This record gives sequence, C-alpha cells and structure tokens, in this order.
Amino acid sequence: MSASTETPPPAKPHMNPYWAGFGLGLVLLSAFVVMGRGLGASGAFTTALATTVHAVAPAHAEGNAFYREYLGDGTTNPLKDWLVFEVLGVFVGGFLSGALANRLRLTIEKGPRISTLGRLVLAFLGGALMGIGAKLALGCTSGQALTGGALLNVGSWAFMLCVFGGAYGLAWFLRREWL
Repeated sequence: MSASTETPPPAKPHMNPYWAGFGLGLVLLSAFVVMGRGLGASGAFTTALATTVHAVAPAHAEGNAFYREYLGDGTTNPLKDWLVFEVLGVFVGGFLSGALANRLRLTIEKGPRISTLGRLVLAFLGGALMGIGAKLALGCTSGQALTGGALLNVGSWAFMLCVFGGAYGLAWFLRREWL
C-alpha cells in the first residue's frame, strides 16, 4: 500500500477583518440582549477549575472564598454557567470555521531559529502570564476589551493599553525567533 499523494484543497482566503469585526459586534450586542451580559472566557476556565477542585477536595473548595464564588449556592451545577457553553461554542465554531475554509492542520507555527519545544514553552509561558493578568485585571482580553471597551470602562481601556504596550515591549526580545 502506498500513501496517498493527493494534495489537500487550497485554503480559502481569510474573512475581511472589517466584516469580522462587524460580526463580532453583533455577537456582543446579542449577548447583552439575550444574556444580559457581555462576552468573556476566563470565568469559564475558573468555573471548571473550581468544579475540579470541589470534586477532588470538597471541604477545601467550600472553605475557600475564591472557589465558593464560582461554585454558587450548591443547588445547580456550576458547569451549566453560560460562559462555559460560550467557550465550548468558541472551540466548536473555530473547528467548523477551519474545516469549512480547508485550514485544519496539525502544525506548530514557529520561526526557523526556535525549536518546537522552545516554541511550546514560550506559548505556555505567554498563556500563563495572560491567565495571571486576567485574574489580576478581573477579566480576560475578551471580557475586558470587547465587553468593557464597548461599555467605555476606563479600567478596560487601561488594561488593553497595557496588553498592547507589554506585547510591543516584549516583541523586541522575541522577534529574532520568528526571523
């Protein structure tokens, strides 16, 4: 048996960013109209973490004010929070979008001067720093920038200026990995 030498169909062009932004604005507006609150993702991950801790060590989770906030009153399953379904929808929607555009590939994007392991370590560290920043800022970039920015919250605009400023400042140190 020989491996198929058939080439995959070409990827479709990316969506116009202005139309994508307009669509995202409609999604944000719909979230306010239907759910009464904006978009965000970090709350879903924190809810999943609190539920996991509660499953492993219920006394610790119930005695901890941070976890208790995400566990609710105990009458409903915290994983039924709408943010959990929002994040699941993002994963499913991203997968479907990639499939429809012929962009599903198992790859690791990296520059020629960095190893795959180095790229994965940097990605993990960047994600961990963003997670810590999201907890310190009381919201992730989607919650702070999209929802808070749309509501003209000064703290949200300050957060985003810090995100972009920090990324710009750090880019000088990491750009050689991509060249």
